[in-house]
Amino acid sequence: MSFRLAVCAEMVYGELPLIDRVRRIHEQGFEVELWDTRGRDISALAATGATFSSMSGYFGGSVIDPATAHEVLASAEKLIPTALELGVERMVVHPAELGEGGRAVQPTHRSTGEMWLTGLRTLEGLAGLGEKHGITFALENLNTILDHPGIPLARAKDTLALVQAVNHPHVKMMLDLYHAQIGEGNLIELVRAAQPFTGEIQVADVPGRFEPGTGEINYPGIARALRDAGYTGVIGLEAGAVGGQSIEAGDNALAAFRAAFSPN
Repeated sequence: MSFRLAVCAEMVYGELPLIDRVRRIHEQGFEVELWDTRGRDISALAATGATFSSMSGYFGGSVIDPATAHEVLASAEKLIPTALELGVERMVVHPAELGEGGRAVQPTHRSTGEMWLTGLRTLEGLAGLGEKHGITFALENLNTILDHPGIPLARAKDTLALVQAVNHPHVKMMLDLYHAQIGEGNLIELVRAAQPFTGEIQVADVPGRFEPGTGEINYPGIARALRDAGYTGVIGLEAGAVGGQSIEAGDNALAAFRAAFSPN
């Protein structure tokens, strides 16, 4: 059983323009993940022939804030034409609004019942948009220890609970195992529990957020657990290359990623 492998074009081959990063990733047989697509030449990206697995799915508001949740829905709707032009399958949202460097726009360190209910209603609204346009919205878990302090309901167990509560085929998890390792650990049990609700999986090693094999996570073991659980979806490398932003370092990172998730 093999997985569909994708690479985030934002984090490798930094010495190249984005369009050339996309081409190089595509030429090596990987799908492509993107972040914010605003201000980019979408027609040129589409013309590369790459398969785009995911992109950012909103640019304003917070899923869990009743004062701004409507901005999430409105911005998601504005991005849908881009997703359709690129053939993107999943549009990624986060538990709360991220600002520069992934920092919380409004840092909050305690969740409330109102946040849970607002998150549920917002995701239900995204489910309706997704069903209408044939796109899945994927709620990504984050770590609040290192990269994203002040983001409520960001742990994998919380994002999983929200997705389970929505219980809609067009709302899934973007299960990020780098974030989960920092915040929670117990990754094999996590991927087993989340498997029915997972739309895509993102990986990077810990510490450093580099390719598999550079840190403490046993990604070949996780790959075996995913196969045993019946997962056949996308696994995306959202990581930098340990050797830097050069072409050689990126190629080495992609090769290590492929090796970690190839059948033994």
